[in-house]
Amino acid sequence: MMRRALWQGMVAGAVGAAVMTAGEKLEQRLTGRPDSYVPARVLARLTGLPERPPRQSRGLNLAMHYGQGALAGVLRSLMAQVGLRGPVASAKFAVLRLTNDQILENATGVGAPPQTWPRQELVADVVHKAVYAFATGLVADALAAKDGPGPGQRHAAVSPGRHARVGPLPRQQAYGR
Repeated sequence: MMRRALWQGMVAGAVGAAVMTAGEKLEQRLTGRPDSYVPARVLARLTGLPERPPRQSRGLNLAMHYGQGALAGVLRSLMAQVGLRGPVASAKFAVLRLTNDQILENATGVGAPPQTWPRQELVADVVHKAVYAFATGLVADALAAKDGPGPGQRHAAVSPGRHARVGPLPRQQAYGR
């Protein structure tokens, strides 16, 4: 399962990052908001590379943007593999994706806590990360579905609906063996 979650997550996350980027570019055309080079600055600080002017940071920006998207996608793929699929799982993943950004940006001193941002910037970031999360989730869920139900889905199928005190599945059934 871990090997599948790794490659499927990298694919799903890269697709999610591409969809998010397309949405960002469209939004920027409509609003006039400039490109953000925060990802490049974060990557430069994490790796010890010198910070460069925005025009010279495009490669670093893309590397961090797509690299972080692909790596975070592994977590969403793992969610799908164990049976956490659909819009609710993608909404949970959106929170994780936003949190991941904030940890890296704040730890490196490149960013500030979101509650200090102008509202328009905050809304744009949340919307774009939600687009990423749901696009990544669609791909991760579709790839995981080819492997069949996850352990959580098999457990839920024992007694469909909302029930208390449904014990764990036997090991063989939980792991699909």
